[in-house]
Amino acid sequence: MRIAFALLFSLIAGAATTSAQADPYRWCAVYSGGGEGVGGSNCYFITLEQCRATIAGMGGFCEPNQFYDGRPVTAPGESAGRGKKPAPR
Repeated sequence: MRIAFALLFSLIAGAATTSAQADPYRWCAVYSGGGEGVGGSNCYFITLEQCRATIAGMGGFCEPNQFYDGRPVTAPGESAGRGKKPAPR
């Protein structure tokens, strides 16, 4: 019984883990938090201009994403090979 329980537990624990992936977004916005000492960050910016436009008027700064991996960002359902010429027939 203990062996069956241990096996079941290890299967559940193994299924719950996912492989780590690097982040495809290059820039992070770090918000100042307005005087309460509470801030936040958002690392979903492809360009520095997008990041700067987001923090404009709120306070904060943009910094490079330390987990950026250099891969292109694709939208859900979009293939990474989009934009390539079709193969000749």
